[in-house]
Amino acid sequence: MAANGAAAGVDNTHRRKFDLEEYAEKARERERKEEEGARKSKSKGPPVQRKPLKHRDYEVDLESRLGKTQVVTPIAPLSQQAGYFCSVCECVVKDSANYLDHINGKKHQRALGMSMRVERASLEQVQSRFEKLKKRKTDMPFTEQDLDERILKLQQEEEERKRQRREKKKEKKKEKVDEEEIEIDPDVAAMMGFGGFGSSKK
Repeated sequence: MAANGAAAGVDNTHRRKFDLEEYAEKARERERKEEEGARKSKSKGPPVQRKPLKHRDYEVDLESRLGKTQVVTPIAPLSQQAGYFCSVCECVVKDSANYLDHINGKKHQRALGMSMRVERASLEQVQSRFEKLKKRKTDMPFTEQDLDERILKLQQEEEERKRQRREKKKEKKKEKVDEEEIEIDPDVAAMMGFGGFGSSKK
C-alpha cells in the first residue's frame, strides 16, 4: 500500500459513512431559514394596489422634432439629448417606435401607478358608449355636397400653398441677384482689360 502513495497503517479500504440524522437535521434547519426569509421579503409592507389602465388624456408629441438637426454632446442633460425623453422614468429613447413601446410598457405604467390590467366594463357602460357613437354618426350626415365642398376647400388651400411657395422662390432669386451684382469701378475694370460683362448691344 505504501507503494500506491497512501500512508502506511491507514485503513482506506472501505467507503466513508455519513451520519444521516445529522445531515437531515441540517437540511430541515436550512429549509426553515429559507421559509422565514421568504416570508420576511414578501411582508415588507402592505401590498400596493395599483389603478387599472386608462387611456391617455394628452396627445403624444412625436412630430415636433421631425426633420430637425441637433448637436449631440455627451455632457448635455438627459432632457436635451437626442431622442425622446420620458420625464416620468427619466430615460431617453432613441426613436419614436421605441418611445411608444416604452410609454405603453409595464415599467412606465407602474411608474404612473397603474397596473397592466384593464378595468372590466359593465353592460351599461358598453351600451352607453355605443349610443354615444351612434349619435356622433347621425349628427354628421354625409352628402355629396359636403364632399364637393371639402374637395374644393382642399384644392383652394393647395393652390394658396403653391402661390406662397412661388413668391418665396421669387424673393430668394431677387436676393441672389442683388448679392451677385457687385459694383465694379470702371477705371479698375478698364485697367484689368475688360469694360464689363454685359452684352455688346447698347
